[in-house]
Amino acid sequence: MSRFALIKAVLGPIMRLMFRPQVEGVENIPGDGPVILAGNHLTFIDSMVLPLVSKRQVFFIGKDEYVTGKGVKGRLMAWFFTGVGMIPVDRDGASGGVAALMTGRRILEEGRIFGIYPEGTRSPDGRLYRGRTGIARLTLMTGAPVVPFAMIGTDKLQPGGRGIPRPGRVTVRFGEPMEFSRYDGMDRDRYVLRAVTDSVMTEVMRLSGQEYVDMYATKAKVA
Repeated sequence: MSRFALIKAVLGPIMRLMFRPQVEGVENIPGDGPVILAGNHLTFIDSMVLPLVSKRQVFFIGKDEYVTGKGVKGRLMAWFFTGVGMIPVDRDGASGGVAALMTGRRILEEGRIFGIYPEGTRSPDGRLYRGRTGIARLTLMTGAPVVPFAMIGTDKLQPGGRGIPRPGRVTVRFGEPMEFSRYDGMDRDRYVLRAVTDSVMTEVMRLSGQEYVDMYATKAKVA
């Protein structure tokens, strides 16, 4: 049994009891081949809920600090997150974004699922912010379809992304796959990248019901 299967078998029932996830549209995730899951990001536990509700393993980028903690807690976090599909990347500095993009490309070229939060960080206030164009580059470079998704209610269980989440119900809503083959060979055109990204974010907004803010979340956090 793989570590991912073991985690789902052992911790899955506990997490389902705690979060009581209501899942809509999971059949929209293709059963094989490369897929990009792109959605909103409300709080830390989003990355715990998403692998739980997907039938296929979801690989995603995470802060390397999640696997470098000390003591028993640090080792347990590292075991859990690497087991469910997190790939630690140092995203700080000029090379961080490139490393994340290349990691996502490799996963997709292996025919797997790559999960991404196009906002680039957690929403500071529950609203949906402008998407980064890395999502567009990935789908255009690999031809992988994009399945938009929405996390609903996770921020109510873990406000601010800190502390132990409290029990409650969350909803995960998946939209229909989106493909952008009409833009083949245009992964360096900034206007195409923005158009593709905005199309994905429009679907995420429709699924989540969030208010949209046309600015980057990182800028809003320092405003």
